[in-house]
Amino acid sequence: MIKSKKLKKFKNIKHGFFNSIGGVSTRQYKSLNCGIGSKDKKINVIKNLEIVSKKINVRKNKLILLRQIHSNKIYYIKKIPKKKLVGDGIITSSKNIALGILTADCAPILFYDSKKNIISAAHAGWKGAYKKIVVKMINYLKKKGSKLNDLIAIIGPCISQRNYEIKEDFIKKFLNQSQANKRHFIRKNNKIYFDLKSYIFQQLKNTGIKNIEIIKKDTFNPKNKFFSARRSLKNKIDDYGRNISIIMIK
Repeated sequence: MIKSKKLKKFKNIKHGFFNSIGGVSTRQYKSLNCGIGSKDKKINVIKNLEIVSKKINVRKNKLILLRQIHSNKIYYIKKIPKKKLVGDGIITSSKNIALGILTADCAPILFYDSKKNIISAAHAGWKGAYKKIVVKMINYLKKKGSKLNDLIAIIGPCISQRNYEIKEDFIKKFLNQSQANKRHFIRKNNKIYFDLKSYIFQQLKNTGIKNIEIIKKDTFNPKNKFFSARRSLKNKIDDYGRNISIIMIK
């Protein structure tokens, strides 16, 4: 479990970016696969979710996971929802409710307002980032009374630019959005690579937030022990596990 340098200073919140180590799953899901949507044995995923819940010190039924759809849909919750919410962002100011985000190369982003004691979590692959989920999240938090100077944003482990090869139509889409997006792409040996982290960082910076941290861990690189959709695809493996990132107010 990786911790943010900025968030670990606060004693009233628990958080963690988990990789694939420390669970019970086998085969390509070895071992801490937290993705209910994967083809892993459900009983193993449930056990893994119990393991991470214990690490954060929350009951498993108080760990909230979304049915993520690469959108910019955000929810504010005060209590445990009766059914799984469909979207990619979640906010709460309630204690002992853990917010979880599942990723396998996409970026998990955790937010904390130390003055208002509000937490939030977002899932941003290229689609969610393109739809500006982090900008929408900041605007939502501002509506809840957050001030930009009080907000901390942590971009968690995700795929690095060196391993994120894309095609020409992809870059065109981003340049149509803004020519300034050119800075997030490099061309090398007739290939194009996208920097998801810098794209999200720039969006956060443009909102006026100054307190931003990037966890520099590449999920594609096997030595970091993260699940990676792209690595699985490259290795011709039809499914993959999901990493979990969690934040909670104690």
